[in-house]
Amino acid sequence: MKPIIAANWKMHKTAAETTEFCRAIRKEESAFSGVETLVCPPFTALAAASAALKSSHIKLGAQNMDYESRGARTGEIAAFMLLEFGVEYVIIGHSERRHQMGEDDDLVRRKIETALGAGLKPILCVGETEAEREQGSTEQVIKKQLSGALEGTEAQHISSLVVAYEPVWAIGTGKAASPEDAENAAALIRGYLQDRFGSVSAAGTRIQYGGSVKAENIGSFVSLPPVQGALVGGASLEADSFSALLKAAGEAVAN
Repeated sequence: MKPIIAANWKMHKTAAETTEFCRAIRKEESAFSGVETLVCPPFTALAAASAALKSSHIKLGAQNMDYESRGARTGEIAAFMLLEFGVEYVIIGHSERRHQMGEDDDLVRRKIETALGAGLKPILCVGETEAEREQGSTEQVIKKQLSGALEGTEAQHISSLVVAYEPVWAIGTGKAASPEDAENAAALIRGYLQDRFGSVSAAGTRIQYGGSVKAENIGSFVSLPPVQGALVGGASLEADSFSALLKAAGEAVAN
């Protein structure tokens, strides 16, 4: 199973900038064939990304979606709207949405349920704040987030899920978790999934690390047995830096 490297652009890039980026990275595509590559632009650039990535192995993701299939939900985006552009993955429960937009575990659960029902593959984000880490609550926080988000999820759907461990204190701060921290958290997530859904079903779920990932340190994470990819923020905004990260990830996995 290939590791999955996802670029989360957050609130960056116009449609024109997205087209330019996708064309540039496609030129390097053969150099990182050992990893599954995913680009998650803002909603306004999905059409541009979809067109620029046509016939490419690089896949398209979205940064969020609503839990309702359609209706009077001003400003929201439904699953069928994402599917129209060939979106395959959707990030759900990112820490910025949890802590800045007030999304709780139940809302995350409803979004996971809707995404799976629509045929989208959720990237479920979990992780602790710096205060929770200092209190020794990392394990408790991650298990609570997993339990809340996956309540009611059937084992047959779990292989479509990606779980991203993203310690909140390492996102956009330049402070990456140590490989040991990432390995312990990924092993915890894997153990929870196996206990909850069975080892066979859980084997298909990939676990990413996210938090100040770059070309210089990606190898130390994806070479860990429990980690099968990364959710990348700042280093994914330029084609050169993202390509370098993808190549480094591929080399680390191959060795």
